[in-house]
Amino acid sequence: MTVRPVEPDDVPAVLEMIRELAAYERAEHEAQMTPGQLHGALFGEQPAVFGHVALAADGSTAGFALWFRTFSTWRGTHGIHLEDLYVRPEHRGTGLGRELLRTLAEVCVARGYARLEWSVLDWNAPSIEFYRAAGAVPMDEWTVYRLTGGALDSFAAARR
Repeated sequence: MTVRPVEPDDVPAVLEMIRELAAYERAEHEAQMTPGQLHGALFGEQPAVFGHVALAADGSTAGFALWFRTFSTWRGTHGIHLEDLYVRPEHRGTGLGRELLRTLAEVCVARGYARLEWSVLDWNAPSIEFYRAAGAVPMDEWTVYRLTGGALDSFAAARR
């Protein structure tokens, strides 16, 4: 089992797994990213997204984690927000997901980051169990809010 940083040649496999994850999360229609967008986000002049891939014993890409840096005004340090972690169904239970998550924890520790955090759908019991087994705790008192699409456009345009 190998976990390594994403490379440009990994973009098609990662994009394919993003679409698999969207289908699993019942949001296939929302997965609109193009290969060019993913490549630019990861490898452009100023990358804002970072990633790791998990390789199966046969060398195939079996999972990925995409993340970005955050900043805690309370702790005064950066952290990592894990945007997506996915392991293909046939590779689940092999430890690849744990190694992806552990790799991000190692990045946090090595860089002096204070937090590794992510969101999980409340109905996704297998993922919740996986995260709890790693020692993660839910932030139940926090609710995520999002502006997107027409609501984002309208709010941005509504100046005094």
